[in-house]
Amino acid sequence: MATAGYGIKRPHAQDDPDGANKRSRSNNGSPAPPASQAPAGAKPDISKAVENARARAAEVAARLAQARGQVGSTNGITPAGTTSSVQERVAEVKARVAAAKERAAAAANVPRTSTPSNSAYQPPQHEDTGSKARGGLDVGLHPALLAETSSNSRSGNPRQAMQPKFATTMANRKADSGYAQRRDKRENQLDLSGPSIEEIKANPYFDTSLAPNATVAKGRIPRKLLFNEQGKYIQQASALRKQAALESMKKRIADSARKAGMIDDMESERAFMVPEPPEIEWWDEALVNGEDYSNIDKPNGTKIDSEDSVVTNYVQHPVAIEPPQEKIVPAPKAMYLTPKEQKKKRKHERMARLKEKQAEIRLGLRPPEPPKVKKSNMMTVLGEEAVRDPTAVEARVNREIADRKANHEQMNRERALTKEERHEKLENQQVGDAAKGIHCTVYRIDSLANGQHRFKVSRNAEQHALTGICILHPKFCLVIVEGGQYSINKYKKLMLNRIDWTENAGPASVREGNREASLAWLQAADEQGNIKNLGLNKCTLVWEGEAKARGFRKWGSKVCETDKDAKDALTRAKMENFWTLAKSYGMNEDG
Repeated sequence: MATAGYGIKRPHAQDDPDGANKRSRSNNGSPAPPASQAPAGAKPDISKAVENARARAAEVAARLAQARGQVGSTNGITPAGTTSSVQERVAEVKARVAAAKERAAAAANVPRTSTPSNSAYQPPQHEDTGSKARGGLDVGLHPALLAETSSNSRSGNPRQAMQPKFATTMANRKADSGYAQRRDKRENQLDLSGPSIEEIKANPYFDTSLAPNATVAKGRIPRKLLFNEQGKYIQQASALRKQAALESMKKRIADSARKAGMIDDMESERAFMVPEPPEIEWWDEALVNGEDYSNIDKPNGTKIDSEDSVVTNYVQHPVAIEPPQEKIVPAPKAMYLTPKEQKKKRKHERMARLKEKQAEIRLGLRPPEPPKVKKSNMMTVLGEEAVRDPTAVEARVNREIADRKANHEQMNRERALTKEERHEKLENQQVGDAAKGIHCTVYRIDSLANGQHRFKVSRNAEQHALTGICILHPKFCLVIVEGGQYSINKYKKLMLNRIDWTENAGPASVREGNREASLAWLQAADEQGNIKNLGLNKCTLVWEGEAKARGFRKWGSKVCETDKDAKDALTRAKMENFWTLAKSYGMNEDG
């Protein structure tokens, strides 16, 4: 079978009875020797092999020349008996090709003119560069391989495969006259794809917003490598260490000045200064563009309708909590009754109990009670017996009266609570009182040099289940207590009314290890042994109100010789402002 433009293939074994063209190969790639050759070990005839090779080369050259229409000898070598056989084979192949074309045209229902077998076939000319076989049989390459070789030689890329120059579906369509018209119509249609990138760059008046698809492509700019200079981070660390050392030095200087009492007045004044309002409140930082409110009137000054806004269409439902005011609602009081109504109510209740007891005695559930004999009704109840032996009856009545009194006292003792039960009841009442709400009071005492005053302040706070602290300072003392409303009211009466703060009992016995007694300003007597005069000593209520929760876990006292120590003791409970308030309160009273 012949292929247009690529010569004639080797004939099949059926067309080559000698079998000289298709032979099986050996393991080494050379043609296997025929059976008629000499056995192994015999010397090959070199002259005969050369002659056979020349004959095969002449036969192949004649076949190629016949296919190209140039039948003749190659290099003047034409073996006898080979020209006629080659021509017959070429004619036979041409006939088979023509028959195959007729069958393909009949299957496609397209009229085709078959090429007669005796007409001379002129294949297209092409340069047969690289068409030689790589094996050794001098056979042309396959058309696909030849096209790949030629395209690769033109493009310079040996791995790029040949691309077809037409659509495969278009090649299978019918060749009618309307197809050409439709193709010309499509080619003549208006091009609506938009301007190219070169036209956009060349036109300075082109508006990219009118054609969003035709945007100028920006070339990718590769990012450069940025190397840090040597010692960059070492310098930054050194600067941070210097800044930390400077801050620590400033703090030490401020602490030493505060201990010396140089900046106490400045701090007290600064505590009452109103700070300047910030440029923007913290709750507006996520809703305003910028660092202040100057851009709020601009179109893009707020972040309410933007994608990154914290305001969304979702509704957050917080967890419902019990309202705190319901805990402090007082219990409903009983209806007020007049004395006459109270007497009537007790009479009815007593009659109801008596009737119930009588019904139980009548049913036999309870034994009948003996008559209640008194000295006033002794003659009425025990008439004849009292007349007969009045002394024995009177002694009997006295014994019954004593028994009734003893039974009554025994019943009272049985109903009375034990010491543990009384403490438990008191604790439960104090816990219930504190559950209704935490109240806090702050007291300023000029001096607590009297040990009895210190004992009463601490002991009553512990007994009323109050938490807080008592700060002992050379200038004044501060007492902060917190607890339930009932306990706070009791403690308030103690501090403001019951304790005589001007009383000084003198020095008392001191236990070993008591730091308070070792300080001169906490002793009842001075260095000469004279009792201090506390005539101007007083206790002042500085602040009272409700608190959200307890700030202290228990009651305690602490000795603070400087203002800094006193504020540090109150910092954990976040009540250091009470110290400044009490200090300024005393200064205002002195002024």
